[in-house]
Amino acid sequence: MKLLMIEDNHSVSQMMSMFFKKEQWDAQFAYDGNEAVEMFSAAPNDWDMVTLDLNLPGMDGMQVSTEIRKISPTVPIIMLTARDSESDQVLGLEMGADDYVTKPFSPITLIARIKALHRRAELGPVSKPTEDDTANDTEAFDVVTENFKLNTKTREAYLNDRQIEDLTPKEFDLLKTLAQKPRQVFSREQLLQLVWDYEYYGDERTVDAHIKKLRQKIEKVGPQIIQTVWGVGYKFDDSGANKQ
Repeated sequence: MKLLMIEDNHSVSQMMSMFFKKEQWDAQFAYDGNEAVEMFSAAPNDWDMVTLDLNLPGMDGMQVSTEIRKISPTVPIIMLTARDSESDQVLGLEMGADDYVTKPFSPITLIARIKALHRRAELGPVSKPTEDDTANDTEAFDVVTENFKLNTKTREAYLNDRQIEDLTPKEFDLLKTLAQKPRQVFSREQLLQLVWDYEYYGDERTVDAHIKKLRQKIEKVGPQIIQTVWGVGYKFDDSGANKQ
């Protein structure tokens, strides 16, 4: 794995460097926001993972996340944030981060989060399918409902034969989890366990932030298929998403 750690605290970077070497990961470090964007944009396809501190000189973490997402909608991003910055955590997720770890953090915890996110992200596209192989051939898809198709191998999803574009790894996994069981209601706690692979200790805002971004991308191609069940959670229902 090639990892970019964006962190202005040199002590933290040096500490994590030892853990990354133990995992045999190729880790590079950026110490301010402007440097980070330059490093990422120089070879955007080379990076498998980004860890991003919010409090950076030059350009803050929120701006860096926005710039990275402009370059790569899918590279996994783990945000590092202060324990009491609840609004920053939610905003960071809404700005494109896939996960967050609160400071101070255990290096072992961060390594575990990176591995969990990478396991899902590495299931990315293995080949570029043709239009006939995707939008029209239902056998190419793992999930097929009345108006929706999803291919796990290519990490692509279609609503009424229009691709839902720029899904992050977590957004894709969230959509897949819901779509596999149409109209079944999932609580936020269930989604945290199923999609994130570990307990979030009741922090349900993570799900809400990802649902919000996922809905925005769905609405670019068609009617909303992620429904809120008030007081319970969310469900997938494409029964009203017929073509106009």
